[in-house]
Amino acid sequence: MKYVLVTGGVVSGLGKGVTASSIGLLLQACGLRVTSIKIDPYLNTDAGTMSPFEHGEVFVLDDGGEVDLDLGNYERFLDLTLTRDNNITTGKIYQSVIDKERKGDYLGKTVQVVPHITDAIQEWIERVAMVPVDGKEGPADVCVIELGGTIGDIESMPFIEALGQFSYRVGPGNFCLVHVSLVPVLNVVGEQKTKPTQHSVRVLRGQGLTPNILACRSTKPLEENVKAKLAQFCHVPAENIVTLYDVPNIWHIPLLLRDQKAHEAILKELNLQRVSREPNLKEWTTRTEISSNLHDSVRIAMVGKYTGLSDAYLSVLKALLHASVACRRKLVVDWVAAGDLEDVTAKEAPEVHKAAWDLLKGADGVLVPGGFGDRGVQGKILAAKYARENKVPFLGICLGMQIAVIEFARSVLGMLDANSTEFDPKTTSPCVVFMPEGSKTHMGGTMRLGSRRTYFTVTDCKSAKLYGDVAFVDERHRHRYEVNPDMISQFEIAGLSFVGRDETGRRMEIIELPAHPYFVGVQFHPEFKSRPGKPSALFLGLIAACRRSDTILQNNGHLIKPVANGTSNGHFTVKSHQNGHAFKSSNGCLNGVYSNGNGVHL
Repeated sequence: MKYVLVTGGVVSGLGKGVTASSIGLLLQACGLRVTSIKIDPYLNTDAGTMSPFEHGEVFVLDDGGEVDLDLGNYERFLDLTLTRDNNITTGKIYQSVIDKERKGDYLGKTVQVVPHITDAIQEWIERVAMVPVDGKEGPADVCVIELGGTIGDIESMPFIEALGQFSYRVGPGNFCLVHVSLVPVLNVVGEQKTKPTQHSVRVLRGQGLTPNILACRSTKPLEENVKAKLAQFCHVPAENIVTLYDVPNIWHIPLLLRDQKAHEAILKELNLQRVSREPNLKEWTTRTEISSNLHDSVRIAMVGKYTGLSDAYLSVLKALLHASVACRRKLVVDWVAAGDLEDVTAKEAPEVHKAAWDLLKGADGVLVPGGFGDRGVQGKILAAKYARENKVPFLGICLGMQIAVIEFARSVLGMLDANSTEFDPKTTSPCVVFMPEGSKTHMGGTMRLGSRRTYFTVTDCKSAKLYGDVAFVDERHRHRYEVNPDMISQFEIAGLSFVGRDETGRRMEIIELPAHPYFVGVQFHPEFKSRPGKPSALFLGLIAACRRSDTILQNNGHLIKPVANGTSNGHFTVKSHQNGHAFKSSNGCLNGVYSNGNGVHL
């Protein structure tokens, strides 16, 4: 097994996640099998209990692991199916060591950071690296490891010590360190400054790790004299110094690395030149060009509560991009803070209220993503009502499906106090209830998580046709509440169709309004399995419906075949109005401010 370690210096948010994913993609293009590991030095066991504002979205894996959003980036770039063990945290490591100590595995020993914690880290990496995640038998050829945080952080020191020991143990030719650093340009003098990177490498070397390759973030390509200076002071050959300069979108990064021969440097360090080939990125290049040359737009109103940070909905954004590019449309996302649609905002801030409704009414389609808590729920209900009554294409995900059910109960069935017991435990019309297997005392890892099977009970519904007329689908879940199964007959008599259910037939998974052009709600999260070349079926349906075609289902009941070279990140515009302020995205560029190297931090 060969290992590529990606670290970051100077500041956080440089794009380590995108760089690690791009390196993995480049190695795949050279004919190698790749797996990925993300190390997060925080004490949390996983990302499941962390606020989206604090850490961005929680990405859910097939096995139910709640992990860092960078693992979503790995899955999308590399088309892998990772496991919870591919995300290492300080909490997991310490918990495993303490459990061993309690069982007596270290009997007679004083348990210490070195060697017990560092050994546990190395053992975890070696064990997980051998697990195939690409659907093939046997271990991968290369494991790409991303160390979260910034070199010099106190919390990452045990991992750096462990990785220093690990690099020595696996030996030369089996370990390559790529250090991502910043080369800023001061506007006053217009000169690329190398001192921050020099200091970062000095700290890294002082902690026992020596970089083999420098990946320098800058606004423009590094000048030759700057490369020579970095080579001299950082002890890295000039040909092993690459520039990750500003590009139109992150899909250019693998192409940047290829053009600067980064793969040759990595393969040389890993002694893999003889077993690899020249990288074949023809399909990727075509996909990138398509995404960069879209003109006809499709406008989606994203109605949520975390609209101030698009990382909170990163996978939803990517799934929308996959689908929009597959349908040859340039995605425009209008962020609508759900609370701004509510009547209370109309009284307190009428201009904000009007701006939010103008965005909603100007959109081609409406998407209500998942979430927790009662803030903004009434605004989401109003958005679902607007989409239902005005025949606007609508997709509700998780909580988005639940609020669509609540809105239908209030507006169509006349249950004026209809609600979820999450928001009103005393409601007399509990349309959404707590699942019996859930825990009300422990938050972490107690939801209905991971891949679950949904069976279609109505074979000629839009959802089934979009999925290809299959009998069932496997999608990832993350929820504590469900539609009340005792009220289903009332809803169906009134015209709301529950077309997808779990294996028991009592847990509702997909809703549709048959008379509506496209009104779909799902309890699962289809965005987590969307890929650049394989967009999510339900997102494709939403975008196709927004095109105002005579019918979105053609060719014997199937969606018209999308562009084969769909991509996950084209040029897109993001607007938001929250509390009267407008937010503008970085247009998908790497030079925007990124959270964890991924997505646009607004």
